[in-house]
Amino acid sequence: MNEIENEKRIESEKSEIQEKKRRKPEREQRKTQGQIIQETLGLKAEDLQSIEKKLFIVRFLDYYCEETLDFIFKDNTLNQYLKQTTTYMDTFGDGREEDRILKQSFESKSIVDIISKLKLKAEELAISKGIKTSMDKRLRRLTLIITLPLFAVVFGLAFIPINTLFLFPVLCIFCMLPQLIKGRVVKKWYAFKDQNKNEIYVEYREDILILKNFASEILDNIRTRLLELRIPLQLIKFILHSRDYENLKLLTHKNVRGTSQYYYTFEYPADVESFPIPPELQQYDQPIFPEKRKAAKMEKNFIVLSEMKGREGVIDYFVPTLQYKLAEKINEMLNNSEFTKAPDNLTTIIPNYSKDMAIYCVCGEVVEVSNIQICTWKDQFKFYLFEGEKCKCGEIVYAISVMDETAEIPEELKEIFLN
Repeated sequence: MNEIENEKRIESEKSEIQEKKRRKPEREQRKTQGQIIQETLGLKAEDLQSIEKKLFIVRFLDYYCEETLDFIFKDNTLNQYLKQTTTYMDTFGDGREEDRILKQSFESKSIVDIISKLKLKAEELAISKGIKTSMDKRLRRLTLIITLPLFAVVFGLAFIPINTLFLFPVLCIFCMLPQLIKGRVVKKWYAFKDQNKNEIYVEYREDILILKNFASEILDNIRTRLLELRIPLQLIKFILHSRDYENLKLLTHKNVRGTSQYYYTFEYPADVESFPIPPELQQYDQPIFPEKRKAAKMEKNFIVLSEMKGREGVIDYFVPTLQYKLAEKINEMLNNSEFTKAPDNLTTIIPNYSKDMAIYCVCGEVVEVSNIQICTWKDQFKFYLFEGEKCKCGEIVYAISVMDETAEIPEELKEIFLN
């Protein structure tokens, strides 16, 4: 019996080994975007790793300068960022001459000391305004303080014979109360940031500029290296929180909870032609956050710029018309459209944009346009899509318009644009 069992076990192990060998190539075929770029362009792994490390440092420094208050009373979080940054900078000391110069600049500018100093000053400001802990800690404490008594009350009600019709609204209130209180805390936190952000920038402008200048040095270092390696610059996309840097090309802009996010790639020098993107990599040269995905969410706040007067993409006059009833058809139209970022800004496209002629939110506020796309419906018809910043009321408004008053509108779209 033992010999039979051993033979079965051996056969089972052989089958398992063969199965692993069969699956191994499948796992090896799953490559990351970085690996595909590396292999296609014939790069060394350390080349892309170095670029990724430098971009990490730039993103951290830029965010820290713009949102210093997000790091107050968060020693562990900041220490992790600093440890990662110094570790990466140490690796540059043994690298190329340009990278060694970067490390020397990091040390001579006392970047770590400036970051620590800014955090202490920001915490002093917060304490003077009555804030002594981070928002995360306050939310955790409030959750504990609120949840335990509510749990005790709900537990007690379970043993009291009362009408379930009365119990249901009571439970709803208990469930909503923590969220309402958290909402108030978060709202106060963002109000505090808005009121004091500028004070920190003005008071410690010199220190912040040192950090930003060093971030600029890293960006220039990355760009130079990308050009040396002949990596198509349009493949390298990243997020920053300010527009204080040169030699970058802005792709799009978002506003997330009051914080600006700018999506960039590197700009080619004037005397350098764009490097062609190999066919294997063209899938990575796609617009960031394509609007088609938004349309799939069934947006409802659509404004149509009716009675439009204008030629060749410049809008001189319009009447903003809210079209709730046509939201489904507009979403369907967008889902059947291709999108490209408009080359011109709002000032060029609508020169007279003001309170007298503006896109308005559903609450009546003037919409601040953050993104303009040129949409092509079924390769037949082009029109504008304007995206607004998130309004104070919490709504996001989209507007659509023809690009020329003489444009021939397809029969299927006349109800939208000529209603």
